[in-house]
Amino acid sequence: MTERKGPILFRPYTAFSGMRKAFEMGNAKVLATVKDAGLRGRGGAGFPTAMKWKFALDDISKDHQDYSKDRFIICNADEGEPGTFKDRVLLEEQLGLLLEGMLIAGYTIRASTGIIFLRGEYNYMWDQIKGTILRWRAEGMLGENLDGKGFDFDIHIRMGAGAYVCGEETALIESMEGYRGEPRNRPPFPVNAGFNKRPTVVNNVETLCQLPHILNEGADWFKKIGTEESTGSKLLSISGDCSKPGVYEVPFGVTIQAVLELAGAVGIKAVQVGGASGICLSAHEFDRTICFEDVPTGGSIIIFNTTRNMREVLVNFLGFFMEESCGQCTPCRYGTECLLDGILQLSRGECSDEYLSELLDLSDSMAIASKCGLGQSVANPFRSIIERFRGEIYHG
Repeated sequence: MTERKGPILFRPYTAFSGMRKAFEMGNAKVLATVKDAGLRGRGGAGFPTAMKWKFALDDISKDHQDYSKDRFIICNADEGEPGTFKDRVLLEEQLGLLLEGMLIAGYTIRASTGIIFLRGEYNYMWDQIKGTILRWRAEGMLGENLDGKGFDFDIHIRMGAGAYVCGEETALIESMEGYRGEPRNRPPFPVNAGFNKRPTVVNNVETLCQLPHILNEGADWFKKIGTEESTGSKLLSISGDCSKPGVYEVPFGVTIQAVLELAGAVGIKAVQVGGASGICLSAHEFDRTICFEDVPTGGSIIIFNTTRNMREVLVNFLGFFMEESCGQCTPCRYGTECLLDGILQLSRGECSDEYLSELLDLSDSMAIASKCGLGQSVANPFRSIIERFRGEIYHG
């Protein structure tokens, strides 16, 4: 549990060894190994990676008997969650690991194309990523007949435009196809009809970077790290009121208190786990653990000490959500504005207990009725901050 040198992602690694291991194993055994390892998506939702791959691999098209050219692996590098910057570190320092992870994923689902959807604010990385892709092509590690194994796979880059909602995989795909970044109705799901209406797997940067190590070391090695339901490690972007902010790799199951100690945080009254869309924990909950069975997170840890006003924090989060809503569905478009207005009324002493109760009910309705994760997650900070810091909400 040391800064930027964790048990998996920043350990010594021989380039292309995971890819060659995949070729030795065959795609069926690679899929079985990833499943046995219990790898789950590191973007926050925690969907089992092997299950997602299997859905895409098993998709049957009556119109295309050989549709291997029409499957896609998309790396979601649209790291837009406030307080999250761990994928940026992987892109800058472990780019080869990421590209190799995409190769392994593409080989497993028999895709021929991988696409990195890069956050608009990360456009300064374009030359580095493109240069590495060109070098790999020249070395025969991308393109046709990779490493002489008869597998064709290439990687391309698509730039985002800075929209938070494009972190949602269907909005990301809409943007890649040249449309406005808005979530799609589901079903169909991307694994059946994604990019260009072909089977598409969207994986997070961190998820893909785990793959070469898992194939080299085996599923049992990976499962020794973390918990039974949350295997492996997690990168955390730690910021806020601490003396040692940065990116840390920790095993799943670590307590919030242990994370605070790593970051040199003292006198802390609140921790926002999961960025603006996550939940806020108070000091008496710091013994809770970061894992899918307790407190899941896409990677953001924002620390607040006793000088912070939690009502102001909530206003900041709600203003962000209102600004970033695509406006497509009413619960998110109208609901976020109502929640923000209600908290501002509280600051002016104009909001009654009854109205605040109605706002809490509204946030719950948004979690159910909003079309995508943006509107669905607004209830997380709203309810958690109000319930834990009601005194500050009224009198802060």
